[in-house]
Amino acid sequence: MMTRKAGYQSTRSELHRVAAHILARRRFEVSGRFGLRASPGGLATPSFGEGPETIRVAGDRLVREIGALSTSTPLVGSTLTELARASDVDLSKPFDCGPDTPALGEIDEPIDLDLDAMRVMADWYNLGWRALDAVLADLPGNATPATIQLWPEHFDAATNFPVTSGTMVNLGCSPGDGFEPEPYVYLGPWDLSQVPKSEFWNAPFGAVLRRSDLPASPDGLVQCIQFFRDGIDLAAQ
Repeated sequence: MMTRKAGYQSTRSELHRVAAHILARRRFEVSGRFGLRASPGGLATPSFGEGPETIRVAGDRLVREIGALSTSTPLVGSTLTELARASDVDLSKPFDCGPDTPALGEIDEPIDLDLDAMRVMADWYNLGWRALDAVLADLPGNATPATIQLWPEHFDAATNFPVTSGTMVNLGCSPGDGFEPEPYVYLGPWDLSQVPKSEFWNAPFGAVLRRSDLPASPDGLVQCIQFFRDGIDLAAQ
């Protein structure tokens, strides 16, 4: 039996690799698009192709659904090659979802994941997505927000929209990255020099609210929504 030694950072990196090179690759090969979504217990492609087909990470399983049929493969202990075979993905083909596309890495090495870390990420995506949905629901009827997508390049769920005729903002939810190792939500004006100076802007690209800043209660969702609204109001001045 495989010994699980993965921590949060290595689990996030491994899951990022699966998201990009299994889920996003498969959707792109069939549809020409690679955006993903948060889903119960993990992340998923939208439905695509004639099946229709969906591939998703649900807890410690990779689930593939085609029409009315579903198959699943364990993530822990499987190799990227085995997951690709189960998903009809050709890892030999070039694939690029942006400059920060994760490397394929060792495709025949067993994948090691910490299940507690995976639950943290799944819960964070769920919280962030709900907060983004709540903010978009409050926008005026003539607003033009981008569809929320979980981007396989940066592994964050994000949207953007104009807060004034000349000011665009990005809003998103990240499980952590090279900038910040812990999960966080963020708001970033496209041009930070064009918005009022404030202590609210606590990151080089705008503002972040970290998971450790939130109460361990449903109020965390309320606080994330308020963070987004405060940033939008400030950027719109």
